[in-house]
Amino acid sequence: MALSVLDLFTVGIGPSSSHTVGPMRAARIFAEGLDTDGVLPGVARVRAELFGSLGATGHGHGSDRAVVLGLEGEDPETVDTATVAQRVADVRERGRVSLLGRVEVGLAEDDLVLHRRLTLPGHPNGMTFRACAADGTVLRERTYYSVGGGFVVDEAALGADRVVPDDTPLPHPFGTGAELLARCREQGVDVAGLVRRNEEAFRPWEQTRTQLLHLWSVKQECVAAGLAHEGTLPGGLRVRRRAPLLHTRLQEQGLPDDPWRAMDWIDLWAMAVNEENASGGRVVTAPTNGAAGSIPAVLHYYRRLVPGADDDGVVDFLLAAGAIGIIIKENASISGAEVGCQGEVGSASAMAAAGLTQVLGGTPEQVEAAAEIGVEHHLGLTCDPVGGLVQIPCIERNAVGAMKAVHAARLARHGDGTHTVSLDQAVRTMRQTGRDMKRKYKETSRGGLAVNVVEC
Repeated sequence: MALSVLDLFTVGIGPSSSHTVGPMRAARIFAEGLDTDGVLPGVARVRAELFGSLGATGHGHGSDRAVVLGLEGEDPETVDTATVAQRVADVRERGRVSLLGRVEVGLAEDDLVLHRRLTLPGHPNGMTFRACAADGTVLRERTYYSVGGGFVVDEAALGADRVVPDDTPLPHPFGTGAELLARCREQGVDVAGLVRRNEEAFRPWEQTRTQLLHLWSVKQECVAAGLAHEGTLPGGLRVRRRAPLLHTRLQEQGLPDDPWRAMDWIDLWAMAVNEENASGGRVVTAPTNGAAGSIPAVLHYYRRLVPGADDDGVVDFLLAAGAIGIIIKENASISGAEVGCQGEVGSASAMAAAGLTQVLGGTPEQVEAAAEIGVEHHLGLTCDPVGGLVQIPCIERNAVGAMKAVHAARLARHGDGTHTVSLDQAVRTMRQTGRDMKRKYKETSRGGLAVNVVEC
């Protein structure tokens, strides 16, 4: 199964890749299937049921809104975020939705069901769609799973990375950290160079480079929006946006000799992204929406504070980070509903650490060591969003994850890449820890901070 870094980094809307982007994509896939099967004109009513973690925290993550938009044919990368609330309100008021924007059918309030305690067997993030004719005949029924990072699979592809498997032959395939290092040694290239050669199997290199720089521009736009938007985040917790005020203070203070000032800026950039994500803004999944702030924060640190930083470095950063994300996704998980936040912010921190080590001149061994440090020191991290919202503890957690990434990169660069615990061992431990973790600590809002912080 071939996986591109452009599969791992995609543009979507907040607040969650698994709970917002995934359901939107699944709903659109289902609606497009109705058209492909030739039954779209005969549909009179649709029904969507969300299970497990999707059902438990779906309202806070906008899963119900995402389903409506997906049925109407919207894509997470291009949907107009400014019109989402009004469009969904109109659908609910009329009890009707326009499939792919072409066929208006019934979608009553009780046709969109969030099961808080029922779970499908394949994955914690399961959903079933059904389309019926006027006489009640079922025209099409499908079950999908949102497996993390916006990836969606159907029942036939469960355990794979996508609905339609990609069998592109890669010149230098790797599925583990050990294989990555071996391929780099064989080819005499660094991690970014090896990943670039694999990416050229998917598409011309200039297309990949252009898209990676586009992703960087979206990250920058997201940070800028987070610095500009003031007020309170939606959802009822009355969490105040902090990035604008912190930005004003840092600008007033300038860049004095305080050696810790870089930390303040990294915190700022991470929080700006995740406050935008929490408000339903446009972000880059990295590797998920809930963990979208750590990589942009470290990239901003590199681009603005590291001498000699340039666009080529940004591309290499993302290539190296993507390599680690692919390894984690294939051997553990990037889904908070499956392994807790160790798979989200933990993965993002490891990816950012690898990317920064790459652009600081690190060897493949140092890149692998930095990623291992990032994974190891997030092991056991639970996913316990208060109120089912990606606000507490998610926003600050991304800032801390970004700082851990910088620490990991610096630790790795001070060594020669030799270390006792390998990346593969740390990733294997993540998978095992996630399997042993009680379900209430995996994005259900039934454990941890979610039950000890009183909702206002």
